[in-house]
Amino acid sequence: MARAAASAEIERLIQLLARLPGLGPRSARRAALHLVKKKEQLLGPLALALTEARDNIVTCEICGNIDTVSPCTLCRDQTRDRSLICVVEEVGDLWALDRASVLSGQYHVLGGTLSPLDGVGPEDLSIAKLIGRAREPQVKEVLLALNATVEGQSTAHYLMDQLAGCNVIVSRLAHGVPIGGELDYLDEGTLAAAVKARKVM
Repeated sequence: MARAAASAEIERLIQLLARLPGLGPRSARRAALHLVKKKEQLLGPLALALTEARDNIVTCEICGNIDTVSPCTLCRDQTRDRSLICVVEEVGDLWALDRASVLSGQYHVLGGTLSPLDGVGPEDLSIAKLIGRAREPQVKEVLLALNATVEGQSTAHYLMDQLAGCNVIVSRLAHGVPIGGELDYLDEGTLAAAVKARKVM
């Protein structure tokens, strides 16, 4: 007896959902079935939100954050401390730090970490733009808030060398961030302790 298969449209939805981080084929299938079951309450609004996001979200030309305007809302905020740039790997890390309200400076999203094995070199990250920003006269400190992974630490050391001629203090997150930990998964208290206890490299 042949096994009943989902329609091509549902299979496509499942395959697309399975590409999302944290969703494997089984989870994607459950999510797809739930969306179809709640078509009016979830599927329609989700489709509309995705279309609006596709059409309106842009990457900030200054810091690399995502927003509906460029420069982004954070870069436009005149109350933020222009003397401090906090460097993070990804937008999720920026959001985690900003959500914790422990930093009033500017941000800079690298877009990843150096990883020669994966073919990611300095030219693939937003490093040149960071160096340019660090040379601006109002910038006094660059805080390297990179994940405590091998790649994160290697990238931090590379950035220290690159920032050596920029006449800025280079600091990094101190205790509070566990080795192997990622910023987006840490609570606000841990992030606050790490920012407050940062030290010059």
